[in-house]
Amino acid sequence: MTDIEARDEERHRAKMAKRKAVQDAEVAGKTIEKGLLIVNTGPGKGKTTAAFGLALRMLGYGKRVGVVQFIKGKWHTGEKDAFAAFGDRVVWHTMGEGFTWETQDLKRDIAAAEAAWVKALELMADPSISLVVLDELNIALRYDYLDLDKVVTALKGRREGLHVVITGRNAKPALVEAADLVTEMGVTKHHFSAGVKAQQGIEF
Repeated sequence: MTDIEARDEERHRAKMAKRKAVQDAEVAGKTIEKGLLIVNTGPGKGKTTAAFGLALRMLGYGKRVGVVQFIKGKWHTGEKDAFAAFGDRVVWHTMGEGFTWETQDLKRDIAAAEAAWVKALELMADPSISLVVLDELNIALRYDYLDLDKVVTALKGRREGLHVVITGRNAKPALVEAADLVTEMGVTKHHFSAGVKAQQGIEF
């Protein structure tokens, strides 16, 4: 190693030591442990994918997970099949009847959303479940299929230690305000714009 390389190595080591001290102090300052209300929203791809990534992480620690799908009723998805391998450690309910432009029946859409919300409340009340994914709940709220105030109140009053992940575009401001973590998925480039159709293993 040359003298220049040795000096560079030492500077890098000193810089990283300072960085580690800052990081360690920041981590040590975090003392709260609680169930989180997480919202994945925005126009970009990956909201549900990210939620199921958390579900997989939770399963990796031996926990149980609950899933309620509010809209995607007609789609057969690979993730549902994959999670079935975990047996009763995943409680999965596909309650929607498809997107609103597919059903074209407001009363039917509202009834499906209300039934899904009842199931969501059941899962949130189950003490054996550590994480509940409410897939596309934001869509049901966007179209006023459910009472926003009642939903937010129930989510705020969930049992201690329960993590809840909500997905879907256009999250309501009241839900964003109530959440502990909100991620806005943006679109820089999307293959749909180039005429690429939804593909197995990518979109479903």
